[in-house]
Amino acid sequence: MVLGICPQHSKRFLRALTKDKLLEAKHSGPRLCIDLSMTHYMSKKELSRLAGQIRRLYGSNKKADRPFWICLTGFTTDSPLYEECVRMNDGFSSYLLDITEEDCFSLFPLETLVYLTPDSEHALEDVDLNKVYILGGLVDESIQKKVTFQKAREYSVKTARLPIQEYMVRNQNGKNYHSEILAINQVFDILSTYLETHNWPEALKKGVSSGKGYILRNSVE
Repeated sequence: MVLGICPQHSKRFLRALTKDKLLEAKHSGPRLCIDLSMTHYMSKKELSRLAGQIRRLYGSNKKADRPFWICLTGFTTDSPLYEECVRMNDGFSSYLLDITEEDCFSLFPLETLVYLTPDSEHALEDVDLNKVYILGGLVDESIQKKVTFQKAREYSVKTARLPIQEYMVRNQNGKNYHSEILAINQVFDILSTYLETHNWPEALKKGVSSGKGYILRNSVE
């Protein structure tokens, strides 16, 4: 608590500071789109999981020293996902982010877009403040092979994958399970940590849980 400031004023100050940081990101970047145009692939249970991931992503962004400006695209207020977001996320309608029915590909110049997909051949090397990064709003159970990759190709948009293969190795485990498919909040935590540290191993450690079957290379040397 700031010395000489009562808790109520301190909380009010922190809320104002968070709001200022978020609004600054809207004008100066970095920017992140969550592509929610694919919810027809998902069941009610999966929509609930996605709503929870959006809540966690937004919560992490509010705490970040350098937050992203978030844009939820292909998102209608009469959709089942919107209903789930309102039901599960207290104060969702007051979130400091953009919500639009428009597709992410029509909102920004195509040359500024980078669609993050595990199917890309190109590893993400850096976070460019002049780019708009897109995450596909799909949850683990509903992953359709290469859906996000094919969508990006359809619009001739650049793609990139997180550099998991470059900095991590498969860990031997009883299930022999290895997956580079992460929840959107996990991908966000990696991007946010990298933006703060410019250290991919540290960032990947933040978002790739041991259950995915990968560990950092230096962990086995």
